[in-house]
Amino acid sequence: MSLTSAALSPLPNAAAERPKTAVHPVIPPLNFAMVSPGVYRSGYPNQLNHSFLKSLKLNTLIYLCPEDCNQQNLSFYKQNGISVMQFGIQGNKEPFTDIPEPVIRDALEVLLDVRRHPLLIHCNKGKHRTGCLVGCLRKVQRWALTSIFEEYRRFAGNKTRILDQQFIELFQTSLVRYNVRYKPAWL
Repeated sequence: MSLTSAALSPLPNAAAERPKTAVHPVIPPLNFAMVSPGVYRSGYPNQLNHSFLKSLKLNTLIYLCPEDCNQQNLSFYKQNGISVMQFGIQGNKEPFTDIPEPVIRDALEVLLDVRRHPLLIHCNKGKHRTGCLVGCLRKVQRWALTSIFEEYRRFAGNKTRILDQQFIELFQTSLVRYNVRYKPAWL
């Protein structure tokens, strides 16, 4: 037998002998990232992201859109014991649409309670509303505005909104309330 014919002869198929198992891809949602230990951010998850979300062992989901969650996601959250906290914020696209500061403060109160961790913050694309909430968290953490805006721009890409950045800059951290007994170690 020549080298060429040996290289072309079939080898025993070890894969055929192994039991077949379903492969579930682990795909993070759009714009996914860790914000701080126990806190994540992303765009709107879909069914392809469920295996990934399950691996995070989430307790809470902070949903920042006014629209209802789709039924597939709601079923997944219920099956996995994930509480959904909806803070319906309209997109800040127009100069006359303001992000409601009391709603951001309420969302921060949930976010700053370790009993709710691990948690995921999301809106449609994980850019603007999520960016505003994370930006306000960064102010509570006493980050410099330049670092806050750099992080905001990283996720917003070429769709940065001056109104969002202005909201973050003017956000009054002194009005944020949380239980110090349950605050995260990174605060």
